[in-house]
Amino acid sequence: MFDTMTFTKVLGAFCGALLIYLLGAWAAEELYHIGGHGEQAYLIETDEADSETAELEEELDFAAMVSAADSDAGERVWGKCRACHALDGSDGVGPHLDGVVDRVKASIDGFGYSDALMEMSDQVWDIDALNGFLENPRGYAPGTAMSFAGLKKADERADLVAYLLTTGG
Repeated sequence: MFDTMTFTKVLGAFCGALLIYLLGAWAAEELYHIGGHGEQAYLIETDEADSETAELEEELDFAAMVSAADSDAGERVWGKCRACHALDGSDGVGPHLDGVVDRVKASIDGFGYSDALMEMSDQVWDIDALNGFLENPRGYAPGTAMSFAGLKKADERADLVAYLLTTGG
């Protein structure tokens, strides 16, 4: 029942179907991408200055958010940090965060900071730097040893910074 002719017919049908599929894909590509990859037909003008102004306003808004933030809510957010950090001056997996606001980065003696933070040791943990680091630690300091994913909500970051300010952090 299964002879050479049957095998040839099956292989021919498979090759024919593949050919039809490839031709159909090519035809659809040509139909929906008329003109190839030539020059763009129209440009949407954007004002670069508007994006810079928006970034500046966002930074100013975070400082305003911190001043209006709820430190009690920040204490609840602190629960995510408590596993590795302390506020009593003792280091754990991470350095203590007692007095961290406006402290020089990588300045705790005896703590083994990652190279990424050691390169920033001439900078200060101001409110904006804390905002950037808390939002995405690995994006802010690529190569950091901190494995925390970050706080995506700006109000949680503001509450946490307000809590750190009220506790002497």
